[in-house]
Amino acid sequence: MPSALKYKRELPKFLDLFALPLFSICLSFLLAGVVIYGMGENPFEAFGYMFNGVFAYSEGLGYTLYYATNFIFAGLAVSVAFSAQLFNIGGEGQAYMGGLGAGLVVLWLDSTLPGPLVVFLAMLAAVGFGALWAFVPAYLRATRGSHEVITTIMFYFMANAIVLYVIVEYMTVPGLSNTQSRMFAESTYLPYMHEIAGWMGWKISESPLNLSFLMALLTALGVYIYIYRTRWGFELRTLGESEKVATYAGIYPNRIIITALCVSGGLAGMVAINEILGVNHRLLTGFVAGAGFVGIAVSLIGRNHPLGVVLASLLFGFLYQGGTEMSFENPDISRELIVAMQGMIILFAGALPLMFKPIFVRLWSVYGHCHFGQKRQPS
Repeated sequence: MPSALKYKRELPKFLDLFALPLFSICLSFLLAGVVIYGMGENPFEAFGYMFNGVFAYSEGLGYTLYYATNFIFAGLAVSVAFSAQLFNIGGEGQAYMGGLGAGLVVLWLDSTLPGPLVVFLAMLAAVGFGALWAFVPAYLRATRGSHEVITTIMFYFMANAIVLYVIVEYMTVPGLSNTQSRMFAESTYLPYMHEIAGWMGWKISESPLNLSFLMALLTALGVYIYIYRTRWGFELRTLGESEKVATYAGIYPNRIIITALCVSGGLAGMVAINEILGVNHRLLTGFVAGAGFVGIAVSLIGRNHPLGVVLASLLFGFLYQGGTEMSFENPDISRELIVAMQGMIILFAGALPLMFKPIFVRLWSVYGHCHFGQKRQPS
């Protein structure tokens, strides 16, 4: 018999999905505090500015959730593709095309159809244009073996150029220095959350937060049901585990690849619902502002699970809003430091969790069975 019993090298889900990323995030904040201290600033004071900028008043919280809305859509887009072991890094371009679709519908119909109907059609167009823009990379991946990382990023640059061309050549309002279309009719504006709160007799500060945040949460729930509670999601995850097993089970990989990337593109296109219909109320360049790329980090940190994506999006929304407040209160702390903090969080929570996982496994194997009733399992 062996001289010592060994334990299964596994972690419970709550530790693997929540405790381990939280530990990594805390380490990244600790390292950021060291950097701030090295700059000659007080890290406690700096982080105090950050937390106050988010939680001290409702406007700050509104901005945090507004940023998080874009990240939820973009993160869900990446997570759906990654469930089939596909890496869609072209969410930025798909979001731009979603904005083009939504903008064209509103500009065409806002003077002839009721506002709510126009908004509904614009949402469908945002999803449809995003999915359509992902179709060609999906088809090339399924039928020709072209790597989706290369094709989706190439299509991002093409989308950026197409949106810029359409706005400059056909939509720019004479006399305006900005590259943008005319304003949409007010009947097509998504209601802001402070307006919705006012209808119910509550009073909160004004912010860009609008109805699309609730839509993002419902979309996350829908993605969870799609991936974990439907036959299509089962096929998606089976393909992600093994293409040979999927084929043996009667699943057609090419169909799943095309479906997964098109669904991913449609979700990325929903970023336009927040930005174009909810906030800017016009078609303009640069409205995605990097959210598509942040979605990659969000999905990575959220372990490609819809709940994890929502939590990671809230974290990045906190960093965006809190970082803005921190740099405003203390100009010596530049915006670039906030970008560096985001990079550290991605590094620790996204790229290095396996470095810390053996420590958690060892602690769990020694102490977990005592506190949670786990029994030792011999090897």
